[in-house]
Amino acid sequence: MSSKWPVRRPTENAALRALDRAPRPCPEYPALFAGLVAALAARDRHGVNLLGHRIARTGGETAR
Repeated sequence: MSSKWPVRRPTENAALRALDRAPRPCPEYPALFAGLVAALAARDRHGVNLLGHRIARTGGETAR
């Protein structure tokens, strides 16, 4: 049995570069704000942070 070493595997950097090239449609504002309200109700700080940043990137307002 012949094996070649090392076996080439995609790296994390290659995966991230491929993801950057792929188009990612943004959800509509009502869905983003509904997720933000749900995260606030669940006291999910990480979810609030992620959704707040996503809304800000798309040009929305998150201030209360």
